[in-house]
Amino acid sequence: MKVRIGYGYDVHELVEGEDFVLGGVKLDYAKGAFGHSDADVLIHVICDAILGAANMRDIGFHFPDTNQEYKGVDSKILLEQVMRIIRHKGFELGNIDSTICLQKPKINPYIPEMQQVLADCMQVQQEQISIKATTTEKLGFVGREEGVSAHAVVLLIKA
Repeated sequence: MKVRIGYGYDVHELVEGEDFVLGGVKLDYAKGAFGHSDADVLIHVICDAILGAANMRDIGFHFPDTNQEYKGVDSKILLEQVMRIIRHKGFELGNIDSTICLQKPKINPYIPEMQQVLADCMQVQQEQISIKATTTEKLGFVGREEGVSAHAVVLLIKA
């Protein structure tokens, strides 16, 4: 099959005093995402979607939170490794369509920088990466500012 689609979903708790890294960009906010790595929920869903499209399991399989090597790791490093893995299997990225669910802070001003950081990391064109944001209208854990979630759909093309 020459074209493959993958989907990713992830959630991280928001806590006071943690850095908030999203799409490889550090946001200026009082709360940050908590996790084993840098808890970059956007990069995590992109990794999961890419690996899923290539039928190569998920980010937890390749970079388990039981491995101290990945404690606090910059998620861009994981994304670079995922791209090497799928390219070794003969795949290239077609495009990414992602949505971040977050009540606060507003991330619209950060989106172009996130797109460029991700494009550079993945060695693709910025126009291949769509990032959207939405609130949950103050409903659920996102609306209560307890967490952040993200979704991504990826198209891979067999080279």
